[in-house]
Amino acid sequence: MTIRWLNYLWQKPHPATLDEIELLARHWGVRLPEQYRTIVSLHQGMVPEPCVFDVGRGTDVFNTLLTICEDEKWRAYSARNAYQTLKPHVPSGIYPFGDTPGGQYVCFDYRTTPDEPKIVLVTVETDIHPIADSFSAFLAMLHD
Repeated sequence: MTIRWLNYLWQKPHPATLDEIELLARHWGVRLPEQYRTIVSLHQGMVPEPCVFDVGRGTDVFNTLLTICEDEKWRAYSARNAYQTLKPHVPSGIYPFGDTPGGQYVCFDYRTTPDEPKIVLVTVETDIHPIADSFSAFLAMLHD
């Protein structure tokens, strides 16, 4: 299924530069998946359609692709800000790239697969639930 990216934070696309993406990767000390780098460079701050994903025995909604660029107005949607919020509460190696309407985070999980991170959901209670084996697999599972 093809994913359409819809404007959310800004009225028109607000691309992230390769330098901004590299700076985030260096800050986190990881190699971000190529497909993520391509998508976030074009669609940061946007919402995917379809957006529903399966987790555990239910479903959730991938709401916003967190921003890479630093925009004070949209700080709450920044991957760096989300990471600072999560960092004291989750194991090292978990980095957010998306959120849900309920305030949960969709994250890369580099703990066991440093070259190809798994995708997990971190709940508001900071429970960690597996979603997919890769970013590509996560996107492929999005549905209505």
